[in-house]
Amino acid sequence: MSIEDDNEEDRLLLIIEDDDAFARTLGRSFERRGYRVLQAPGLDEAQELLKEHSPDYAVVDLKLKGNSSGLACVQMLHAHDPDMQIVVLTGFASIGTAVEAIKLGARQYLAKPSNTDDIEAAFGHVAGNTELELTNRTTSIKTLEWERIHAVLAETDFNISEAARRLGMHRRTLARKLEKQRVK
Repeated sequence: MSIEDDNEEDRLLLIIEDDDAFARTLGRSFERRGYRVLQAPGLDEAQELLKEHSPDYAVVDLKLKGNSSGLACVQMLHAHDPDMQIVVLTGFASIGTAVEAIKLGARQYLAKPSNTDDIEAAFGHVAGNTELELTNRTTSIKTLEWERIHAVLAETDFNISEAARRLGMHRRTLARKLEKQRVK
């Protein structure tokens, strides 16, 4: 079933994003496309919304403030409804977190900045693409470091102090690396 075939009444979207301005902007954009939109800044608020609503679509930020993890949100949403079409958005993209998000039930994983067209297309992405072009480019040391940092961050539910300890670096050093690589 494609998104165009959905009845507008069935197009309930949950946005889990702790950046209020971004969540509002994204929500308005989806509302103009005929979606009904619910918003939650984290896991606990999303769980409360799921008590009364059953969205067909979800957009989840990977890194949420406080103790909320986007990966935990994906897992909770998938357990609530395995047919929910979940897209993860992140400014901290890595192969490790992308793999985990898909394993936990996300339909697609997109790096910020992504627009509404990208997200809506990701909802419709059902099967893998065997025609995807492979590159001959080798992975740089910086990319490998970035992926290792994000794998450890995911393991520690984005606890910077614990991730820094596991990586053998000072917490401030890790925080600086994360700010340098931030994609918005």
